[in-house]
This record gives sequence, C-alpha cells and structure tokens, in this order.
Amino acid sequence: MITAIVLAAGLSKRMGKANKMLLPYKGKPVIAVTVDNIVAAGVSDIVVVTGFEQEKIQEVLNTRPVRIMSNPDYEKGMTTSIQKGIAHAKGNGYMICLGDMIHIMPGEYTLLTHRFNQAYTANSACIVVPFYKAGKGNPVIFSRHYHNDIMSNTDMEGCKNIVQANKQNIVAVEMENAHILSDLDYPEDYAKLNNE
Repeated sequence: MITAIVLAAGLSKRMGKANKMLLPYKGKPVIAVTVDNIVAAGVSDIVVVTGFEQEKIQEVLNTRPVRIMSNPDYEKGMTTSIQKGIAHAKGNGYMICLGDMIHIMPGEYTLLTHRFNQAYTANSACIVVPFYKAGKGNPVIFSRHYHNDIMSNTDMEGCKNIVQANKQNIVAVEMENAHILSDLDYPEDYAKLNNE
C-alpha cells in the first residue's frame, strides 16, 4: 500500500493575498481537485497536511476519504509538512503530492504507484521519480526505507537532498506530458487556467 501525503499547509506568498489551495478551478477549490484525482487513482490512504487557513481546507475536504493532519510548524518550511505526513503514513511507500498540481490526472497517479509497486518488489529502497523531457517533476514516491532519513531531514525545502544522495535507487518514469511539472505559484499561473 502507498500513502499519499498531500501538502496543503503553505502560506501561498507568491500568489499574493489568495490562498491558492482555495482558488476555484472547474467549480471546485484547487485542493479538492487534486485530492479527488488521487482518490480516483485508487489510493486508499491519503493524508492531507494543513497549516495556513486549515479550518477552511478541512471544511472543503470533510466529505472526502482523507485523514487531515495539522502542522503547527508549517511556516518553517515544506519539510515539516512532509514529516508530519510521514509520521502518520501506513504504506510501504510515501507519495509526496503538492496540493496545487491540478493537472495530474488519476491515470498518471496510477501509473506512478504501479511503477513503485513493481520496483519495490525488486528493491525496497527504491525512489520513483517522474520525468518529462529531462524535467524532474512531482509526485516523488519514497519507499519506507527512507522513513528515518526524512524524519531527520534538516533541509526545509523538501527531500531533494535525499533523492540526490540515493541516485542508485532512483526509478525514473517518463511521462507523456508536462502535468508533473505544472503547479500554481504566481497569479499569472492561475490566470492561464482561464484559457484552458
């Protein structure tokens, strides 16, 4: 089993005054779109880590089959939210998902989890990393072999350092499109959605 850890705790500073997780997209808040795609992919254990405006995000997700964990340290950096999710994960793998990656479709999550399950059988220290035209994207799936490494990670920008230190265990998955590279950071990113 894989646990999806959905990061939805940040301040969205680059988006301006809006919390990007709550911006509407196709009739739903961004975080709901992302979570619904992960649910549709058949991932049975989903942990959503909240922080900034956590009550509003919890209200959006309260009918969905997820566990919501509050991260009181979210302002210190993304890694604290990853660690909060890992601490409550049940699976053999931890799929670290960004809450604003609304373009990743259920089939793409399914492909990555399938590749992880295949790889884990051969190498319990595998790390599945999606690529598109040499661009490294998200979500990355770490096996539970890295539990202690992630929990003790002091780089607050995420787990790229752990990936770099374990290149021999990377399973690269080439994707058919750039969805794994596309998130919402700036107002112009969100504005582009209206032209889709």
